[in-house]
Order: sequence, then structure tokens, then C-alpha cells
Amino acid sequence: MKSMAQLEYHYGLKIRIYPSDYQKQIIKVNSDASRFVYNEMVAIGKELWQLNRIKLSIDTVQDRIQQLKLRQNAKQMSNHFQFLEDKRIDSLAKANAIQNYHKAWNAFRKVHEAGVPKFHRKSYAWRYQTNCQYPKQKMARLDNGTVCFEDRKHIVVPKLGRLRIKGAQQRLLDRQGETRIGTVTISKDAANRFFLSLQLASDTPFVPKLSRTNRQIGIDLNTENFLTASDGRTIANPRYYRTIKGKLAKAQRTLSRRQRRAKKEQRSLRESKNYQKQRLLVA
Repeated sequence: MKSMAQLEYHYGLKIRIYPSDYQKQIIKVNSDASRFVYNEMVAIGKELWQLNRIKLSIDTVQDRIQQLKLRQNAKQMSNHFQFLEDKRIDSLAKANAIQNYHKAWNAFRKVHEAGVPKFHRKSYAWRYQTNCQYPKQKMARLDNGTVCFEDRKHIVVPKLGRLRIKGAQQRLLDRQGETRIGTVTISKDAANRFFLSLQLASDTPFVPKLSRTNRQIGIDLNTENFLTASDGRTIANPRYYRTIKGKLAKAQRTLSRRQRRAKKEQRSLRESKNYQKQRLLVA
């Protein structure tokens, strides 16, 4: 069976998911665990940097360095922080958080403008990653891995179980031959919408190649309309922002009033239902 890197064509698919209340709790737990592991790696890296600046061979310092280096392993970190042993937490979510930390350092070394890894803060958005695993003897398909499509409207994900989905393309589900699912990202945005992003790979193209016409066309982007082509075609500018500008300003004023009211009454914004309801409208 080929790995993701060995397959020639790659494709990204993002679909909307509709988890139950219990599944939302599991997504929250995994998102928090993923953020904690990443932040712990950042904290360990900072402390190791400080300790390595001490040139003297002090036994206490050397012992601390060895302890921190051991804790950079997902299993050792889980042993140190027992709450990471929660059965609801996907072990691959912890492994991916550590991998993302190392990727951030690699990006910094290649492009210094990227900056060193920084702590991830809490937010209304949730996010964690897992991976699809396959039996060694079988050919990888979209319906026989640990992450698999049951049909066009349902998908199975480790720890979450069966999820109702929207946006899966039938042409992808009907593909013949090997199609592998790689990294899977489960996320929630600020508007309380849940999504599932999948990395797909295959030796067969996902999008048919278009025939060459040997013609050239010029495109002009301007303010009067969205674009004007050299053959005379124009596409109008929908001007979404101008359309909703008044409604958005009114909604933002309402949100600001509810924020001031909650602070005046010394209520947490996370627990203020009216504020959260209005925040979703603005988002």
C-alpha cells in the first residue's frame, strides 16, 4: 500500500458536519487537549532554551533538561498529565499537535519571517487533527479506513463515531481504484458551524484535465464590475458588503450594548446568552 507522499495526485475536501451535543463535547475535549499539548511543547522549548544557556555542569539543571526532553513524547506527556489519558481524547490528536509544533519550527528555519512557535490562546473556534489508518492487506479506499464514508450523508470518525455531513461529492465516492484519506481536521468556527477537512491522495486525477484551445484571453479587474474580459464579457460585482453594511453596523451596535451590560452586571461574556446569540449574528 502506498503512502500519501507516494501517490501522485492530491486533493482537499471540506464538508459541513452536524454533530450531536455529545459529539460536540468530544470535539471540545480534543480541541482543548490538542491546544494544551502544543502549548506544553512551546513551554518546554522555552525552558530548554533557558537551561541550555547555563554553561556550568550542574546536576540539577542536567536532570531537569533530561526530564523535559522525555516529556516531548506524547506518551510520556500523557503519563505526566493524567487528564490527557481521558478515553474521549484521540491519541492521534496529541501526536498531530506535537508534529505541528515541529513543523512550525521547520517553517521558521526556512522562512524567518514566519516567527517561532507561540502559545495558542483559547477562542470561540475549536480545532484538532487526526489521521485515517488502513489495514495493511487492503487497498486504501474512502470506505475502509478508520475515517470512512458510509454514504453521501454520513461519515465515521474515530472517537466521534457516525456524523451527518453535507457537501460530499458523489463523483469522489464513486471513484474506482486506490484513494487514500490522510490528515483529517475537525473544526468549529466563530459562528458555531462544524467542518471536516480531508486530505485525499490517489494515482488517478481527481479533476479531469481540460482540453487546450490554444487561445488567449485578457482579464481586467476593476471597480465598476468584478472583471472585464478581452472578448467583451463582463461579470458584475455583487457588492456584498455594501448590501449588508447597514444591517451589520446595527448588529454590531447591539452587540456592543450587550457587552457593556454584561460587564456592568459583572457577568462573563461566555455565560451571557444574549451576548453569545448576538455574536453569532455578527460573525
